Amino acid sequence: MRGARVAWQSDSSVSAVIAALAVLRLGGVLVPLSAAQSERERATVLDDVMPVLLIAPPERTVEQGEVPAYGAESLQGPQTSEPLAPVALDPTETALIIYTSGTTGSPKGAVLTHGNLAAGASSLIEAWRIGDDDRLVTALPLFHVHGLVVALMTVLAAGAGVDLLPRFDVETFLGAIEQKGSTLSFCVPTMLHRLAQHGDLDGLRRLRLLVSGSAPLSTDLFDTIRSKAGMTILERYGMTETLLTLSNPLDGERRSGTVGLPLPGVTVDLPEPMGGEAELRVSGPTVFAGYWNRPEATAEVLESGWMSTGDLVRVDRDGYVVICGRSRDLIISGGYNVYPAEIEDVIRGRHGIVDVAVVGRPSDEWGEEVVAFVVTEGGRRIEPSSMREELATELSTYKIPRAFITVDELPRNALGKLQRHLLS
Repeated sequence: MRGARVAWQSDSSVSAVIAALAVLRLGGVLVPLSAAQSERERATVLDDVMPVLLIAPPERTVEQGEVPAYGAESLQGPQTSEPLAPVALDPTETALIIYTSGTTGSPKGAVLTHGNLAAGASSLIEAWRIGDDDRLVTALPLFHVHGLVVALMTVLAAGAGVDLLPRFDVETFLGAIEQKGSTLSFCVPTMLHRLAQHGDLDGLRRLRLLVSGSAPLSTDLFDTIRSKAGMTILERYGMTETLLTLSNPLDGERRSGTVGLPLPGVTVDLPEPMGGEAELRVSGPTVFAGYWNRPEATAEVLESGWMSTGDLVRVDRDGYVVICGRSRDLIISGGYNVYPAEIEDVIRGRHGIVDVAVVGRPSDEWGEEVVAFVVTEGGRRIEPSSMREELATELSTYKIPRAFITVDELPRNALGKLQRHLLS
């Protein structure tokens, strides 16, 4: 098992979590899969990591090529008369390979070590004072670093309790806080937007800490939750490749529009306070080991231990960091990273589409929604419903454009480079 990759389609069940932790304790490498993935996306990951085993819910436990598949509740493992014992692991050994759009290119596997996970948990436990008297309620998907590492693994490392919700529903979420005595919750802005539309948010007052991440939180939403629930959200910043790096303080001002200050154990390269913008770079024990089998992609973002995030930042008064934008094309919709080039490659050539540009359009609920501008033969209009249905076999739901806008041509500069910022 040691070093062997094990694909794990995460559902929010105790048996699935036990199976995932067992893989790690035995020295295996966990490769989370999303239930929302299309078969094409799923096959791409499996072909890339070549797992020895697939753990999935019963409805997905079918043979994937040469990969044997098991349900978490019935997993028997290797046929042996002796129980398997946990192994002593070095911090440099690989624990997770999580597929992400990263800062450039199509999705690739970010390699996180046991040392990365330990450092990430230790940093948050210290910063947010998480202890064994805490109880987390979470509806975050576990295939994503936010739900699996930042939320689940951190609170388990602190000895705290966890209540897993299979999906986010406002009534169920608020009911769980009251019934279970929850003290913590980590959310994405889309969840908070739905909470803000609910009439009674008194249940949120039971939480000692409500954290928002994975996408920018608007000042209006921050203010609405505070006025309706008396809860001041703590916004933070991170990415799959670095885990969490910046956070508003547990004590002190939680400043709307900022992602706060460097977390314990993290080193960041920032511009001068009240100065201009610069790309954020991160160093320290939470920075990943590189992309799986992608040395060139790794070299683009990692140099001498420093990770170039692709995010442009400025430093506000008192050292609070503000995310100003991205230096590379990346859409964040509902907390998920969406890379335009992947979607464009799937769309181009279908239904007479000769050119396409995918961009993010501001959305109150999703942060950004995916929109495709298309150039078609003869200017023919695209039927959105049939196109979305067709793309559902190729792309995860959150990657499928919500609108297809036909244009005569796409804006390009003199060198032919697409100017996405002119599309809206």
